[in-house]
Amino acid sequence: MSQQTSTDFHRAFRSSVTLLTRDPQKALGDLFDLTAVRLVRLAMSVAGNQMDAEDAVQGAFSRIAGKPKLLAKADSPWPYLIRTVRNECLRIIQKRRTSRLGEMDTECGQDTAEFEVQREETAHAVQRILKTLPKAQYEVVILKHWEELTFAEIAEVLGKSQNTVASRYRYAMEKLQRSLEPLVQVDIHSAQSKTDATGCHSTQRAVTR
Repeated sequence: MSQQTSTDFHRAFRSSVTLLTRDPQKALGDLFDLTAVRLVRLAMSVAGNQMDAEDAVQGAFSRIAGKPKLLAKADSPWPYLIRTVRNECLRIIQKRRTSRLGEMDTECGQDTAEFEVQREETAHAVQRILKTLPKAQYEVVILKHWEELTFAEIAEVLGKSQNTVASRYRYAMEKLQRSLEPLVQVDIHSAQSKTDATGCHSTQRAVTR
């Protein structure tokens, strides 16, 4: 997310949150339109599938509609909203596990969150590697880089200490670095090969002339 886009988002978000105390119905509608896509994407990293993620976002907004002042008066409204959605995801997961009477829920353990489609080949590789991270680390990376939350805000969302959050992030970055090293070497080799090929062609043209 570009700096300008992030600034515009948070400005619009704060404006809608401020409106909660005066016109809750309009404010909630504006907030849903503004944040739904991002919240569903985040919820998928917890719930494991889009249907449950969408249900979690709907459930979170239903809860906020019942007590809009809680969001309006929150010290950090955006992390508060993310935490509310995450809690709804956990409720849905718990209900699913209970309803299956002990059947192993393989869907919850899969990192099936879909990233925005990126054209660059390296970006696709990063996406694949991210999905191999343990879910606890994966969630921290998403909140840190996609939503640009601080470690303090992530700790608030996850209900963990800042040290735990920072450790998960560090381990995730170390694994990503190790996994990306072969790709970097391939890119360097490919670039060198193209340079060599270009040089040969130039020499051949010079000899021909």
